[in-house]
Amino acid sequence: MRNFDLYVSGILYGRLRLGDGTSQIQKLDVHTGALLDWQDLTEQDRDFYRFFVKMDFAALGQNLSHYESGLHGTGEVSLCGERYTSEDGCSYLQRDVKFPNNKQMKEGRLIAVTCPAREMVTVLVEPGAEEETILRLWRSTWPEEQLFPVEHVLTFPVPMRDGVHLSTDVYLPKNCSTPVPAVLVRTPYGKEDGCEVYYRYVQRGYAVVVQDVRGRNASEGEWLPNYHEVEDGDDTLNWIAAQPWCSGRIGMVGGSYLGYVQWAAAASGNPHLKALISVVCAGSSFVDLPRRGGSFTSGMLAWAFAVSQKTFHPELMERDDWEEVLNIRPLTDLPKKALGYDVPFITRWLEPSDYNDFWRMSNWQERSVGAQIPALIQSGWFDDNGMGTTEALELVHDFPRGMRKAILGPWQHSGNSKYDMHGVSFGSQALRFDLDWLYFRWFEHHLKEVDNGIDQTAPVEYYTLGQEVWKTAENWPVPETRVTHLYLDSDGHANTSAGDGRLTFARPERENCDGYAYDPEHPSQHIIDMSENEIEVPEDYTREELRQDLLCYTSPVLKENLVLTGDMTAELYISSDAPDTDFVVRVTDVDENGRSIKLADGLLSARYRNGFARSEFLQEGEIVCLKIRTTKLSNCFRKGHRIRVTVTSSAKNFIFPNSNTREGFASARIVVAHNRVYHGGLHASRLTVRVEP
Repeated sequence: MRNFDLYVSGILYGRLRLGDGTSQIQKLDVHTGALLDWQDLTEQDRDFYRFFVKMDFAALGQNLSHYESGLHGTGEVSLCGERYTSEDGCSYLQRDVKFPNNKQMKEGRLIAVTCPAREMVTVLVEPGAEEETILRLWRSTWPEEQLFPVEHVLTFPVPMRDGVHLSTDVYLPKNCSTPVPAVLVRTPYGKEDGCEVYYRYVQRGYAVVVQDVRGRNASEGEWLPNYHEVEDGDDTLNWIAAQPWCSGRIGMVGGSYLGYVQWAAAASGNPHLKALISVVCAGSSFVDLPRRGGSFTSGMLAWAFAVSQKTFHPELMERDDWEEVLNIRPLTDLPKKALGYDVPFITRWLEPSDYNDFWRMSNWQERSVGAQIPALIQSGWFDDNGMGTTEALELVHDFPRGMRKAILGPWQHSGNSKYDMHGVSFGSQALRFDLDWLYFRWFEHHLKEVDNGIDQTAPVEYYTLGQEVWKTAENWPVPETRVTHLYLDSDGHANTSAGDGRLTFARPERENCDGYAYDPEHPSQHIIDMSENEIEVPEDYTREELRQDLLCYTSPVLKENLVLTGDMTAELYISSDAPDTDFVVRVTDVDENGRSIKLADGLLSARYRNGFARSEFLQEGEIVCLKIRTTKLSNCFRKGHRIRVTVTSSAKNFIFPNSNTREGFASARIVVAHNRVYHGGLHASRLTVRVEP
């Protein structure tokens, strides 16, 4: 048997004996700060740690000898049903899995296992080898760190301004005699579920407040996602600041909906909110969810199903009949037929309407009163809430240096967790092991007012695909990039990738157009696995680009590398014989073999070409301009590759098909739309990009 120590965010959480025989564990009792007696690792323990730290200790013990005999040399190694790659013969990166358990070898011995995740990193290390892992950062930053036991004080019914009470757990650092900063987590997923991940903040001297948002779990009120979060966040912050254990300085942390509620609370301008750690935050209703570009985002139904009852049911996301579910009509019947019960908030969302006061309630960017709250923003190129992060980056753009920091990686919504994602594999530096270390430095500086240098680090860190490197910048968009236009052109037959559609750097003088018939009964596919609940993953669209209702504009073969970094905007001059229809733009990287990988996309309902507040229907034959903002990226289109822009009017699995009528996605009646895209001359459709020097 071999001894290993378990560290979570740099804190010793237990000791293990792994190898031949029954694995044993010495757990940390977080409520006393002491290690418990050794005990055999039970199945219950095994399940808990697989959830908490993403490691299976029993399996590690069983495979220990195989790792030590099989992990050597560089290149690719497969053993124990797992695949690894190594560039140095020491670090072995686990491929093809979410939350890889990377192995570190030294002289034929396994000395460490490191697992990155969206918001924390776990290290299992042989005693004495700590300095050879990411733990060296924690130890050099806090060489004599004081850790506190965790005390769960009480569950409080915190009153909101309208009399509704929200169930709120408070955890305090035991034996701390002075008021401390607080970390607030507001969640729709159940405040007790996974609360262990927040103990590390208490152990480092913060009060932690975990609250069920309105209408969820043990909280009172109606569950209407996003609607009440500005006011409820404001009221909760005031309640925390008034408690005797709070220093009056409060930070917020979390991802997705837990990121959304941070910006909602910040929009109120509450003076006690002093720092945000915003991870893959959701954005406003017509820019992000549930109405991307005005279309209804069917791809978010997996999440909506999981939160359709008072408590969280993730199993409702996973079903093998999504194809049938997405075809249920009318849409108002969908929840009842798919789940067996009505879901009031889905019914409300499906009501056809322009952007109005109902939707404005959830728009934290528009409702912001302009308070400058230091924000660490983390997201990825393939985050399906990436447009929410775009809104956050816009909001902090003019903040002083040191009050904003962005980390943008090659990640999906589950974050810092995969080296291989659908159609793309990333380099060895794609995952980060220092994110939680940065979190604690951010809070220490902005909540405890410690001068630790975090405000002097690069305001933006981003990863460039194709070059597989991290870069830094002073702001987003990256100031050094050059705005460039890629123009659509053809001889009138850009349908399919075999057509004559061209993408050029020179504006075409001759005007022409391409057309296609969009039939809502036969929509094109947005290639995702609905049960995965990841809408923006990169994928191979080569076969999809053979459809006649899809226009392809492809650049010549690149003679040198071209790096595009930033948001992109497609300006499309279009016409249609329908009063409304959708336009979906994708940007793909086409390799030497013709494989076309989608990297970014955007969409817009034509009725909203001049804003979401009012529908402006098309007149047959009228040529209008749509400006469609895409998701972000940083990608090196390599020498020998081509850049492709595709245009179509549907994206099944992403949005419900537009009916091509005034009722849009909500109509029982559908018609075929004959859509045209114009280019060259006075109607020079183009993609505006930012090119790195």
